[in-house]
Amino acid sequence: MKPSKPVTVLFTGYAPVHFLCFRPLYEQLIQFPGVEVYVSGGVRRETKQGFTYDATAMYDPFHIPPDRILSVDEIQTRHFDVLFSANKRIIAPWENFGTKIQIFHGVSFCNQGVHPEILAYDVFFLIGPYMRRKFIEAGLLLEDDPCGVSIGFPKTDHLITGELNRGELLAQYGFDGQRPILLYAPTGQAHNSLETMGKVVISRLLKTGKYDLLIKPHDHPKNTLIDWFRELAPLEDAHTRLVRTPDIIPLLFLCDLLITDISSVANEYTLLNRPLVFLDVPELIQEAREQGAIVDLETWGRRGGLVVQHPEEVEEVVSMSLAKAERFSRIRSCIAQDLFYNPGRATDAAISWFKNQFLN
Repeated sequence: MKPSKPVTVLFTGYAPVHFLCFRPLYEQLIQFPGVEVYVSGGVRRETKQGFTYDATAMYDPFHIPPDRILSVDEIQTRHFDVLFSANKRIIAPWENFGTKIQIFHGVSFCNQGVHPEILAYDVFFLIGPYMRRKFIEAGLLLEDDPCGVSIGFPKTDHLITGELNRGELLAQYGFDGQRPILLYAPTGQAHNSLETMGKVVISRLLKTGKYDLLIKPHDHPKNTLIDWFRELAPLEDAHTRLVRTPDIIPLLFLCDLLITDISSVANEYTLLNRPLVFLDVPELIQEAREQGAIVDLETWGRRGGLVVQHPEEVEEVVSMSLAKAERFSRIRSCIAQDLFYNPGRATDAAISWFKNQFLN
């Protein structure tokens, strides 16, 4: 049923990964008669005068029509029926929105999304049972709270729906599929593994001559003093690629083993139940605790794979993890079941909820 007047929807975010979490919904919502979808925010940079937002840098790669991109200044005085956001802080007056929906941009064992700032939103699109429990334990949701909707993580649907083609991805990165493919994807927090042991780890893996390696620096690192693409460029060769695309999902689908630290991509990768290797980042974990993050190493943490504490261990750990790929298979399966509602169907769940709320 078409509403009597257009339902206006706004998405805001400050990093490409935020829009990637909304993109599956965007692609559906723009098809609905009577729904007008806009985006705002942009790649965020901190200056002495405050934050700036570069909407062109954020949205041009996704081919968003210019008339659907609003500046941060514009949204300060406009009303929208629905706000979708994947970051905690709302960048316009709350009263500008009828319903404010938090969709999150991942779930890691640091649980940084479980934060009182989230209470600015009316609805939480919860990623899975684990996230629901953490919100309840933190006193941010009640048991069976209607504000928490069991949606899942639309960003990951393509991992398991059969839409991605391995042959096409191999051709895109110039690999022939004869070597195991490793993906190194660190978090962007300060003291991440790329800042500590990453370069040594990469060099040691390259020297083995056994692997094709994809390296994806974080798209919005806290430490902006190092240009990792420039720093790592000398390492690129026929078997090593620096990845500049913001979308990690095709890379997860392509790789045979993921190397990370505390990034939420580790949990996304459990949906494929393939080997995981974690580079230890004790300083980062301690700092997260000191800043009030609900760091949980006991429930799942890094139990889905082996942990490298020193870079000289990495060759053996990676080799062993590939040779014994089933070693943590049962645990990874349990992690995925606990972390994700509706795997492969999260977009359908989100769109069904939206239609019931706004189009019926």
